[in-house]
This record gives sequence, structure tokens and C-alpha cells, in this order.
Amino acid sequence: MNPSEPQDPQPAARVSAVVRGGRARSDRDGAAGEGRPANQGRRVAARNRAALIAAAREVFADQGLNAPLSAVARSAGVGQGSLYRHFADRFALAFAVLDENVQQIERAGAEPGASLKGVLGVVTWHLTRSTAFVDLLRVRGDGEQARALSERVRSVLARCLPAGHRLSADDVMLAVAMVSGAVAGPTAAERERVALAAWQLLGVEVGPLRPCEAVVDV
Repeated sequence: MNPSEPQDPQPAARVSAVVRGGRARSDRDGAAGEGRPANQGRRVAARNRAALIAAAREVFADQGLNAPLSAVARSAGVGQGSLYRHFADRFALAFAVLDENVQQIERAGAEPGASLKGVLGVVTWHLTRSTAFVDLLRVRGDGEQARALSERVRSVLARCLPAGHRLSADDVMLAVAMVSGAVAGPTAAERERVALAAWQLLGVEVGPLRPCEAVVDV
């Protein structure tokens, strides 16, 4: 644990019931031996982990990757002890955000009637909120980790490409990288504006920008 980031003396009880937002009853995850059934402890742990990932996405987007982890824990409504039970360090937390981003993209690709433009709307939503995480992965990430995440996204895009589309899955991945490099701005709204302008210049239709959240059982 980082000694410069003291543990909150009274961790809040709020955690996320979905990947973003929601409430729950306890911060003490994984504590089945402290008077709660094992399955309830696992549910609390899952909610806390989801809340920490959502909070990290927002806090790091607003304050940068050097934001104190105590701010992430506060935003998630849990104590720092819970944070460090789930994530060994800042990089592990950032990578978990990227992995959750990809899971949401996969979820969007599995929805009934999934389309390329719909999936790109989810991809672009995450690009506008996770550019700093991508930079961290490039600096500290294992090349195999980055390739694995990229291949998972490519697989979703390939499945959603209409037959005879002018672009291949590799073309779309290149376009995603180009849009990611162009995204800049102090607010999510400004980054979304830039991203949509970039897609328009590339002649690629994009659906509504949105996350694709998974409900965590409460």
C-alpha cells in the first residue's frame, strides 16, 4: 500500500450495482467469515470491484493517471483496503479498466441486431474516456496484453462487418487507432465532438456514443 495515500478512516457503504452508479450495503468485500454467507461475500466483492473500475475510469479521466488512489476509493464508496484487495497497484487498476472496456465492446457485439455502427458507438464512448489508460498500457503494458485486447476488439468488429463492406476489420482497427490519436479536449463532451468529427472525415458511420454496462447481481 502506498504510504502517501492514507486509508479512509470511515469507508462509505456505497458501491456500484452496475459498472457505473448504484448502491449497496457494505464495503467489506470477501468477508464471508465475518458473519455473512460466502455467496453474499462474493456478491459484495463483485459489486466493489465494479464500483472501483467505474470510479477509476472517471477519476483518472478527470485528474489524470497520477490521481491519488484514495480518490478512486472515495468515488467508489469503498475503503482503500478494498481497493488493494482487488488491485495490486495503479497499473493493475488501469488495465482492469481497459479489460472492462473490451468486455463492454464484446457485450455490444453480442446484442440482438448488433451492427458495426452500434459497436463503434461503444468503442468511441470508451475512447473519449480512456485515452490515458491506453497511453499507460503502451508505456508499462506487456506487448502480449495489448495484442490480446486489440484482437478481442478486432474479432467483434469482424463479426459485425456487413458482407461486402468497403472496409476490412483491419481497416476499421486502423481507423479506431487514428480516431484515438485525434481525441483531445478538457471534457468528455469536447472529446466526443472531436471523435465524431474524425469519424466523419474518415467516412465511417457511428451509432450513439454509449457504454454497454453489465448489471451486477445485488
